[in-house]
Amino acid sequence: MADQAHIQEAIKIQGQVVRKLKSEKASKEQIDEEVSKLLQLKAQIGGDDGKHQFVLKTAKGTRDYNPKQMAIREKVFNTIISCFKRHGAETIDTPVFELKETLTGKYGEDSKLIYDLKDQGGELLSLRYDLTVPFARYLAMNKITNIKRYHIAKVYRRDNPAMTRGRYREFYQCDFDIAGQYDAMIPDAECLKIVHDILNELDLGDFRIKVNDRRILDGMFAVCGVPDDKFRTICSTVDKLDKMAWEEVRKEMVSEKGLSEEAADQIGEYVGLQGGMELAERLLQDPKMSQSKQACAGLTDIKLLFSYLQLFQVTDKVVFDLSLARGLDYYTGIIYEGVLTQAGMAAEAQNGSAAEDSVSVGSVAGGGRYDGLVGMFDPKGRKVPCVGVSIGIERIFSILELKAEASAQKVRTTEVQVMVASAQKNLLEERLKLLTELWNAGIKAEVMYKKNPKLLSQLQHCEDSGIPLVAILGEQELKDGVVKLRAVATREEADISRADLIAEIRRRTSEA
Repeated sequence: MADQAHIQEAIKIQGQVVRKLKSEKASKEQIDEEVSKLLQLKAQIGGDDGKHQFVLKTAKGTRDYNPKQMAIREKVFNTIISCFKRHGAETIDTPVFELKETLTGKYGEDSKLIYDLKDQGGELLSLRYDLTVPFARYLAMNKITNIKRYHIAKVYRRDNPAMTRGRYREFYQCDFDIAGQYDAMIPDAECLKIVHDILNELDLGDFRIKVNDRRILDGMFAVCGVPDDKFRTICSTVDKLDKMAWEEVRKEMVSEKGLSEEAADQIGEYVGLQGGMELAERLLQDPKMSQSKQACAGLTDIKLLFSYLQLFQVTDKVVFDLSLARGLDYYTGIIYEGVLTQAGMAAEAQNGSAAEDSVSVGSVAGGGRYDGLVGMFDPKGRKVPCVGVSIGIERIFSILELKAEASAQKVRTTEVQVMVASAQKNLLEERLKLLTELWNAGIKAEVMYKKNPKLLSQLQHCEDSGIPLVAILGEQELKDGVVKLRAVATREEADISRADLIAEIRRRTSEA
């Protein structure tokens, strides 16, 4: 045992080494090396019989989903998919890992969050970080110039996630994109309509959809005196305005990114502005902004966008917001983000979680126009204009899970419509015969896996799992050619002839 104690002490010391390196932001190689030493020490500790003890946990930033959570999740997916289909989208799938070079240089400062895999016999691979870059690769590779597609799949990010806030290292994305050469702002407006309809149907509470344009941002940076080579990095800082106060953002621009105080203050005057079509008109008259051709093109498109949004009846939720930046490098035009408002999130706060936590769910959808991304993959640089939206399914799911917990409403995890039960012994064969009849007719049914189950335990099972009907067989029923159909909720029973049973079950379940 002395040896065990010795190893425990070594683990403790090595753990401190790793934590110290992390807090000092040491190089990844250095940290990895020390972590691997720590893991080797831990592996030396066996159980009492010398066997290695397993740690039963999911990997950092991941989670399991139990049947109740999956039932909620399935409902959300169905709502989203039916909206995508209503708008005429088809679906595709792509591999979970891509060649590393496919993903490199597309995500700006977030590139450090990409999961690289070990060399698999000559190919350097990475796990996909989003669904947009693989989509662009797919279009270029297959020479597709127009498609309206949705894609729902898992993506991977080496983030330090706050899992309470619906952020993970492995999570689903639900993307809808329109690729092709079309007239300005028509597909863009449809993407916003989709965000609006999905957030509305999911009933998450009050929300807003913020809209801006990369060209307006770049024009604004230019007229405020930001050097060209700092556009992207300043853009990433502006993107933090939803999480940080302007003072902190200004400080990062000036002291970390080396921007002049004067330029930062001029940016500050613009990023506080919010409005609708009238704000775009006002900025087109703005003495500084109107000097930028790029900004004017963006502002003209925003005006056009709002005119289509009026026709789609969604302007009550859309706001033109100059602070919206979206950190990804590949956006070239319109950008937008769906956020839950404080009021919409108050429901969460009442659920006992601290108010700040409940507010921080924030963005639940985002997207924009990326006209250059496909061209990056095309050998001849042929561009395919694209605009798309990604629904933040994990965050939405976190909110709905909290809502389900807060309301005492029972979530059903199966769809069984009827339980085939018996009141007497030796009726297993008859139960299985009836069960088969129901299955063959497409009715969702089940039976207890016992030869002679007690009627009470069969009824209790229905209560517990929310099965609405019980078909009860007994000697007398078999003689009379009937089945006793019992409604679990009201406990009412009726003898139904065997020939009419399937129609009766269908009638009752369709009413429910």
